[in-house]
Amino acid sequence: MKFTYLFSICLAAFILVVLPSARKPLPGPASATLAGSASAISVNSGAVTWLSIDEAASRLQQTKKPVLIDLYTTWCGWCKQMDKKTYSNKAVAQYLNEKFYTVKVDAESHATINWQGRSYNFSPQYRCNEFAVYLAHGQLEFPTTIIIVPGEEPQAIPGFMEPRDLEPLVKYFGEGDYRTRSFDEYHKSFHTTW
Repeated sequence: MKFTYLFSICLAAFILVVLPSARKPLPGPASATLAGSASAISVNSGAVTWLSIDEAASRLQQTKKPVLIDLYTTWCGWCKQMDKKTYSNKAVAQYLNEKFYTVKVDAESHATINWQGRSYNFSPQYRCNEFAVYLAHGQLEFPTTIIIVPGEEPQAIPGFMEPRDLEPLVKYFGEGDYRTRSFDEYHKSFHTTW
């Protein structure tokens, strides 16, 4: 619990200070849509190999490593920009494919999503899947990057991120630094390469 509380505080500071681009309005129309439901199929949208929830859960049984979930909606322009600018970046894709199980989840999916022994369905109250509500701790904003370290609660980071914004976050978890120091401490000495 102490880890989750401290991480949440550091993460909030990171979002407010380092990610100002996450709040900018999207320029121009965004008309492309992402096809398929990540809860039912594998998706490869360029460089990152996206797994279904079931595939990620199955692989976690064999080898423990963090799960990165891209929580999106089909109408979200910033979600499309993150696919185009961030997830298609070769350095990002190579790192994520090596260190994470990557999953795309359409927050508005009507399909039943099974995760860690629980089933999640579409919620008319939230107009999205209960799994999205669980992942984002009820704070629905898109895109939201979710990181789940095996045995821990989901960490939700809302907003669009360029590769340089995503790098310290994924490397903090991918290299295991979250076990020994706070994100704030880690970020102070981090030098971006993406």
